[in-house]
Amino acid sequence: MRKWMIPAIILLSFENTYAQQAPALTVNMIMCDPKWIGTSPDNVFWGADNKTIFFTWNPEKALSDSLYMATVDNTTPLKAPARNRALLLAQSAGTYNRDRSLMVYSYNGDIYLLEVRTGNIRRITSTNVYESNPLFSFAEKKIVYQQEQNLFAWDLSSGVTEQLTSFQKGSAPSESPADLNDQEKYLHNQQLELMQVLKDAKVKKDSAKLFRKAQEPEKLRTIYTADKNHENTIISPDGRFITYRLYRGPTGVHTTIVPSYVTESGFTEDISGRTKVGAAQGAFESFVYDRQRDTVIAIRTNHIPGITDQPDYLKDYTKKKDTIKTPKPRPVVIHGPYWSENGTHAIVDIRSEDNKDRWIMLLDALTGQLKLLNRQRDEAWIAGPGIGWAGRSNLGWIDENTCWYQSEASGYSHLYTTNVSTLQTKAITSGKYEVQDVQLSQDKQHFYIVTNEVHPGEKQLYRININGSNKEQLTHNKGAHEMFLSPDEQWIAYRYSYTTKPWELYVVANKSGAQPVQVTNQAQSAEFRAYPWRDAEVVTFTARDGATVYARLYTPAAGKKNGAAVIFVHGAGYLQNAHKWWSQYFREYMFHNLLADKGYTVLDIDYRGSAGYGRNWRTGIYRYMGGKDLDDQVDGAQYLVSQQGIDKKRIGMYGGSYGGFMTLMALFTTPDVFAAGAALRSVTDWAHYNHGYTSNILNEPFTDSIAYRRSSPIYFANGLKGRLLMCHGMVDENVHFQDIVRLSQRLIELGKDNWELAVFPVEDHGFTTPSSWTDEYKRILKLFDETLLR
Repeated sequence: MRKWMIPAIILLSFENTYAQQAPALTVNMIMCDPKWIGTSPDNVFWGADNKTIFFTWNPEKALSDSLYMATVDNTTPLKAPARNRALLLAQSAGTYNRDRSLMVYSYNGDIYLLEVRTGNIRRITSTNVYESNPLFSFAEKKIVYQQEQNLFAWDLSSGVTEQLTSFQKGSAPSESPADLNDQEKYLHNQQLELMQVLKDAKVKKDSAKLFRKAQEPEKLRTIYTADKNHENTIISPDGRFITYRLYRGPTGVHTTIVPSYVTESGFTEDISGRTKVGAAQGAFESFVYDRQRDTVIAIRTNHIPGITDQPDYLKDYTKKKDTIKTPKPRPVVIHGPYWSENGTHAIVDIRSEDNKDRWIMLLDALTGQLKLLNRQRDEAWIAGPGIGWAGRSNLGWIDENTCWYQSEASGYSHLYTTNVSTLQTKAITSGKYEVQDVQLSQDKQHFYIVTNEVHPGEKQLYRININGSNKEQLTHNKGAHEMFLSPDEQWIAYRYSYTTKPWELYVVANKSGAQPVQVTNQAQSAEFRAYPWRDAEVVTFTARDGATVYARLYTPAAGKKNGAAVIFVHGAGYLQNAHKWWSQYFREYMFHNLLADKGYTVLDIDYRGSAGYGRNWRTGIYRYMGGKDLDDQVDGAQYLVSQQGIDKKRIGMYGGSYGGFMTLMALFTTPDVFAAGAALRSVTDWAHYNHGYTSNILNEPFTDSIAYRRSSPIYFANGLKGRLLMCHGMVDENVHFQDIVRLSQRLIELGKDNWELAVFPVEDHGFTTPSSWTDEYKRILKLFDETLLR
């Protein structure tokens, strides 16, 4: 559930300075106590009856959310009965059979079967161990589920339960006697040579052993995993093949420690943290267990096309005299397999651990062999909507021979299909926009997609045939839509929001001309509606390299402009904020309204690296964070001067996380552009951030030192001229407090005195206490007022 609270600094400022000038603000709105703006529905899902919508919501302003429900016949929300909430949430994650007459789900560690038409529920397991991840297999005649680390199958007809796997840590016991040294071998052989009684006894013993073994019932194969952990266990639709992955963690890695100072015990307590970028990574291996032949086959990846290709950046470190060595195959991770409905084929999604390559390949489960269907290579890194990583990609099957997936081959994430027999690939969507969400219809005749085709700052829902024809736009309101199809696809629930309107829930019949019905109406309180929140305009300006940059612009009322401006830098890098829906930066949105009330002009830029603009924009920061992304901020400052009448000497900047990093780079490397900056929870040295995020963009510190050195603010601290405020939580488990401490020491050694550090003893990366938010915003506002309003 998304809640919004007006930071006390904003309320204080409204009350003390602008209450008379903004009469729409009420006393209730400008109170210093926390005041909910409203409540938006979240975690939307459909019931198995295809008519009931469930969602978490908090219209009563309670301490936590509750589960609510509405139906397509009666859209008035009601609180779901308390006794049913956990069960309903469990069923929301259930798995249907093909005709959707049955659903299987895990509830409180046991497995249940729901008959959809009648609502009858049958309990399949009742044990003290935890069972999970149930699905239909064996041509839907059995339900397969996981019990602790192994798979079991329950027969729908007979009710018999069968164990399918037996994984065990360690190595298989040896059937041969303990190894003998040379002396013992000599004596052993000598005795058998000389003593007939020993010969006879051995023959009798061996014969008895063979007889007992022949009489033993067939046992389930034990798969020994040595010192590795097994994961990603998947069974084929016919129940014959079981694939699994083994993982061996790295050894000798150094993890970080985050001290917590404000504790109940009164003692400092250490929080075990993550590793830093460049730390050794674990190794993965994937296998196929053929139950029919009782064999285990390794899936070999050494001959994948391009497996030994090296990244282009290594050329910056290769000297002519260096001898060229044959590269080793790169380590990869196999996700899947994803089986066609009848089990005719299986595809796997393979990623190189350096994330330069993605292969979609056909897996022959009989042999473990792989056949290339599609290779996606990016000298920066593989990502984008629907492509993701860690097996979270959009892909699947249209029929037994045609798979679908997303790719940035055109420069934008689009839908593609490939026939696994003919290898013919077809683009289903195309254009300079992104397909941001996809769902294949149950009849597999069309896709439901969410794209930003209308505008980079909008998300609209479409239905398109699987061959790319007859695309129909289903939503039209400016803003963003999040789609939730009913199980029978007769209804669509969606969340909708606009720049000034937080998310609300709607439902509409899935047919042409149907009119949506609004289900919730609590995202804005009366107090919130009373203030004229600005509909921040999404503008564009041209960057120095000719690129079109999108930004949100907040302007003061006529006659209030003071000639000063603030540029806000969103966090995460790959995130979008110059859009037409309710921002996740709701505090900043309100703060920008306050700044505009005071006469400031505010610009919020989707700089290079932001989401929503295709592959080239996404990877524009590769090997140089603080390069093109900072150029976009500087060019934005020039836009403010040339197009908005801003004094070039009175421009400030602020942002958190990646935005804090950018603020530091701006004040250190372009000090004549920005008079002041507030850097919040900032990365100061990328060599100290995590591996998953940083290695994609900058590779590793010891293989690409050029990228790290030019991207890390700590190397440029001597350039500081303007006034700098730094704020950081001391219990930050993401960007560690150590980051800002190291930079502070650097500033001290450089003799800089135009900076200050505000620490927040109980805060993690995202603040949670109103008093901390209030203190931080008070400092930011004071910084800008003192340096820009002169």
